[in-house]
Parts: sequence; C-alpha cells; structure tokens
Amino acid sequence: MDSSAQASSRWKRRIYLAAKWLGLIAIVGYAAYRFTSSPVEVKAHLVRRGEITSEVMGTGTFEARTKVIISPRISGRVAEVLVDQGDRVVAGQLLVRLDDEDLTQQVRIAESTIELSKASRGRFKADRDQAESVLIQARSEYERAVELAKSNSISQSETDKAREALDVATAGVARADAAMIEAEQQILLAERTLAFQQARLTDGKMLAPFDGLIIERYRDPGAIAVPGTSVLSMVSTDELWIAAWVDETAMASLAEGQPARVIFRSESATEYAGRVARLGRQADRETREFVVEVRVLDLPKNWAVGQRAEVYIQTDTRPDAVLVPQEFLRKQDGIAGVYIHRDGRATWQPIDIGLVARESVEAIQGLQVGDELVVPSGPGQVTLDSRRVIKR
Repeated sequence: MDSSAQASSRWKRRIYLAAKWLGLIAIVGYAAYRFTSSPVEVKAHLVRRGEITSEVMGTGTFEARTKVIISPRISGRVAEVLVDQGDRVVAGQLLVRLDDEDLTQQVRIAESTIELSKASRGRFKADRDQAESVLIQARSEYERAVELAKSNSISQSETDKAREALDVATAGVARADAAMIEAEQQILLAERTLAFQQARLTDGKMLAPFDGLIIERYRDPGAIAVPGTSVLSMVSTDELWIAAWVDETAMASLAEGQPARVIFRSESATEYAGRVARLGRQADRETREFVVEVRVLDLPKNWAVGQRAEVYIQTDTRPDAVLVPQEFLRKQDGIAGVYIHRDGRATWQPIDIGLVARESVEAIQGLQVGDELVVPSGPGQVTLDSRRVIKR
C-alpha cells in the first residue's frame, strides 16, 4: 500500500472516532437536557395556619402497677385450681386448694386434746375442792385441840397429831393448786396447737389478695407445690400503663399529668387515651433512655400484659402555627427545608422548625401562608432542584 492510501485510511479512522465521540456527547447532552428540562410530576400542598401539638414518642410494654404471684405457704399436693387465666376475681375469693386431709385430721386431734385437757382440769378442780375441805376440817380440829390443851383437857401428843394433820391438809391443797396450774397450761398448749393446725389448714387455701385478673396459670390438680412455687399470676386492673422508653433529650419537656395517645401494635390504626402517671428517675447508660409510665385510660377489647405499644406524649400546643406536612419536609446537608413551586419550577427553601408533631411541623421562618409546596409524586428519590414540575 502506497503512502497516499495509508494517509487516507488514517483519516477515515480519525473521522470515525470523532463521529463516535460526537454522537456520545450528543446523547449525554440530550439526556442532561431532558433531565433538567423535562418536567417532573409532583403533588402539591398550600401552606396554611392551624393548631399543632408537639409530641414525644416512646416505645414500651403494657404493664400492671400491681402484680403478684400466687404461691402456697406450705408444701402439699394441689387438690383444686378453681380459676383459669382470663378470669376476674374478687378479694378473698378461693383460688387454689391444697389437699388438706392430713391437716384436717391434725385439727381434729388438737380439738380432742383440748377437750381432754379440760376434762383433766375438772378432775383436778374436784381434787382441789376436796383438799380444801380436808384443810378446813384439819384447821378446825387443830384450833379445838389448842383450846383444850390450855385447860389440860388433852395431852400434848394429841395436840401434835392435830398439828400434823393440819400440815398434811395444807400440803394437799398446795398439790391440788399445782395440779390445777398444770391443767391450765395443758389447755393453753392444746389451744395453741389447735390454732397452729388451723393456721396450717388455712394456709392450704390460696385466696385472692385483691380484686383483679388472673393472667397466667402454672399448676394443675395433682402437682406438688412448695413455698415459692408459682401457681397463678394475677394483676390489679385499677392501674394499667405503658412503661415506655423515651430519649433523655425529651426529659425537660415531660411532666406528670400530660395527655398522651397510646397505639397498641395489635391495633395500629386505633388510638387510646392516656396520661403520664410517673417519670423514671434513672436513665439507661447504654441507650440514654429513661422510663415514662403512661396510664391507659381506655383499654382495647383484647389486651395482654407485656404487649408492645407506642405512646405519643403531648408536650406543647400552638393554636396558630404555619404548618408543613412531614412528607413535604426535606433535608440538604443536614438543613431542613422544602421545595416551593415558583414560576413552574421547584425552588429549595430552608426553614426553621419549631414544634414537631406526628404528621406536621411548625415553620417559624422561611415560609408564608399560601406558599405552594411540592414533592415528587412517583417512587424513588427524584431531585427537584430548579426542575420544571407538573402538578398531578
């Protein structure tokens, strides 16, 4: 191939490469033009004034303030469990009974021992009365002997015998008194034994300590229960609340008595009224959260202790605030703002945020009533900076 043919070939390759690059540049340019110039479909919202209530959100579990475990005070076999989980009970109601056949027999034995002791006391009293009569007779005989001895009507030996009889009678009364004291002690011991056995018999019956609800049953008839064994679990329904974990940064804005909304995860579309009952005084050192207990004023039809729920505590209210829906709020480089529809294009506008509610925020500066806010109506993160927009 001569030099002119080689030069022609090189020029053709250069023209081809130049055409290829020019085509690529044209495609990119057209795409950029379409991106910046083609309108984006958006949905719009007119800024208006209205009431806004700021809320602090926390997540926690549904708990009862008063919760007890029903367990026996003595060991025994469970004879009856008279309630089941879900049952409402009243204070003093019999819940569980242990097998009390042996305890009942012990009570009967103790009662019989008391009767036997009282019978012994009666016999000892009769012996004491007899000894008292003998003592009276011996004292009278001795006094008579002393008078007769003064006139030498009887001998000294007869007087000594009368004195000896008096001493024997006095000792007999003392013995009878001691027997009476022993009989009284036996009765007292028998009565205390009876009280002990009756208490054991009572301990075999587990009663409800207050009005409430049985939430769990652990034992059935036939099981062996010992002190500390969980048989039933019950709660008082007088005070039920959500023990919610709240970020410590919200601590200064919270106070007892503040109203709240409670949303159970089992009914995510329903709100229940609540009120702050108590603020925790210790924060978790890892999560930097603390517990706020929110009393639930209205309960769902079905609920369970330990179920999860969210609480929204109302901390402040503004009746005439400039409102921005949460879905129209955007951030650029950490700065909050919105896109405003002006002259057919979306313009970025930073704003200062005041109160924050679940569905909207308060714009302190940067917006006016009547401004039209826009956000992309389709899926995906489409930028609106200076883009032409079409309202849906």
